[in-house]
Amino acid sequence: MRGLGKYRGLVAALAVVTALVVSGVATAEKPVRSVSGNIETIFNGGFSPKTLSKKKLTPISFWISGQLKTLDGEHISPMKEFLLEGDKNASLSVKGIPLCKSGMLQSRPSDVARKVCKSSLIGTGKAKAEIKFPEQEPIPVTSDLLAFSGGVRGRVTTIYLHAYITIPTPAAIITVVKVKRIKKGRYGLQSVATIPKIAGGAGSVTFFKLNLKKGILSAKCPDGHLNARGSATFADGTRLSGAVVRPCTGKG
Repeated sequence: MRGLGKYRGLVAALAVVTALVVSGVATAEKPVRSVSGNIETIFNGGFSPKTLSKKKLTPISFWISGQLKTLDGEHISPMKEFLLEGDKNASLSVKGIPLCKSGMLQSRPSDVARKVCKSSLIGTGKAKAEIKFPEQEPIPVTSDLLAFSGGVRGRVTTIYLHAYITIPTPAAIITVVKVKRIKKGRYGLQSVATIPKIAGGAGSVTFFKLNLKKGILSAKCPDGHLNARGSATFADGTRLSGAVVRPCTGKG
C-alpha cells in the first residue's frame, strides 16, 4: 500500500506539471508567451520579498512587463485595454498618498509631471511605442512611464499612467487604471487599464515595464504561491491572455 501511495503522489505531481504546461502558465520567474493570429505577447512580473507572513499582509514591491509584436514584423494593432487579475491574497492601498488629478498631467512632459504630482508618484518604468503613418517607415518612440495615485472613490482605486511623446507632435499619453476587489476563485484583485489613442491611432505600444513602490501592494503567503493572469485586447479584435504563478515562503 505504501508503494501505491507513492505512485499516486507521483501521478498527481505529474498531472499538475502537465496542466501548467498545457495552460501556458509560467512558473519559476519565467515569462509567459501567448500568440493569436499574427500577434505575440510576452508578459512577466514578480514581487519582493519572497518570504511573507502566512496570515498577515506584508508590504511588497511589484513589477510587471509586457512585450508586444507581430510575427511577420509588420506594425502591430494598437492595444486598447489591459486587464490584470491578482491573487486573492494580495491587496492594494494608496491610503495616505495625496491624489493627482488627470488634468494636472495633461500636456506635460515627464519631468514636469514628476514635479507637479511628486507626492502622488507610486511607480516608475519605461514604455515604448511604434508610430506608423501610411506609406512611411515606422517611428519608434520611448518614454518614461510614471504611475500616480488618482485616489479612491467608493471601492475603486484610480491610478494614472503617464507617458510622453514628441512625435508627430508633443503629447502626454494618460492611461487610466481602475482597481477593485473581485471574487473569482483564486483571484481577488482586478486592474483594468484603458489605453487612449496614440498619435491619432497611428501609434501602438510595443513594450512596457512598471515598478510599483514597496507598500502600495501587500500580500500574504498561506499556500506557497501567488497567482496573476492578464489579458490584452487590441483594436483589430485580437485578444491574448496568459498567467503566472510565483512562489513564496510563508512564515508565522
